[in-house]
Amino acid sequence: MSLAGRHVVVTRPAGQAAHLATALAGQGAMPVFYPVLEISDLADISPLLDVAIRLDTYDLAVFVSPNAIERALAVILPRRSWPAALRVAALGKSSERALAGHGIHEVISPPLRFDSEALLELPELIDVAGRRVIIFRGDGGRELLGETLKARGAAVDYVTCYRRAKPQLDPAPLLKLWEEGRLDAVTLTSSEGLRNFHDMVGRLGQAWLKKTPAFVPHARIAAQAQALGLTRVIPTGPGDDGLLAGLMQYFGSHGNSSSN
Repeated sequence: MSLAGRHVVVTRPAGQAAHLATALAGQGAMPVFYPVLEISDLADISPLLDVAIRLDTYDLAVFVSPNAIERALAVILPRRSWPAALRVAALGKSSERALAGHGIHEVISPPLRFDSEALLELPELIDVAGRRVIIFRGDGGRELLGETLKARGAAVDYVTCYRRAKPQLDPAPLLKLWEEGRLDAVTLTSSEGLRNFHDMVGRLGQAWLKKTPAFVPHARIAAQAQALGLTRVIPTGPGDDGLLAGLMQYFGSHGNSSSN
């Protein structure tokens, strides 16, 4: 197995890293957990409660992430059932799995690229004039999805479901692996997470990171990595499956060569 014994950093938030870590371990790799985004509940859930009351007035609900799904539905579903007529759109297989766990199975989701641009290309989101759309998301984030739907004639509301922050983690375990030449790869799944990771590992870690294979599932993250000076950026297919396939292909062709 090309990943046998390889230390691969998994930077997904706590609670979302298990799927990739399990897949890596199944290929003999040694996943190193280092979450670069801290997800926290809202202090005030009254906006979510208000949306729960008004759900039947919407034609489409869009969830931007598994975090949005879990935080929103944890508030909504104990209080009411999901409206049968309300269509649901989401990004990626992990979001589809999260929705299925709550009994929502008919999901509008792009099959190949898991980003807002791909979602906006689907027929269900092109002809939205006169439709009412609710977008469940974290604080901040990109405005492309909502602004494009508005431009297409939809009435768009947002509801914040969770807060994002940069964790306070000690980089010493990563620095030790780097110093020993045993940190083989880093997986980075968002531009915000990449910026956090770059900051969290400090100047010494940044020097190591620049020459460590960094696997990214989106061109936008790759561009951010290159802007930060990373020199070994490997674009992969989308989602955990894309990351795993990219890692296996890379190390399969690189044999036992050192990553540092």
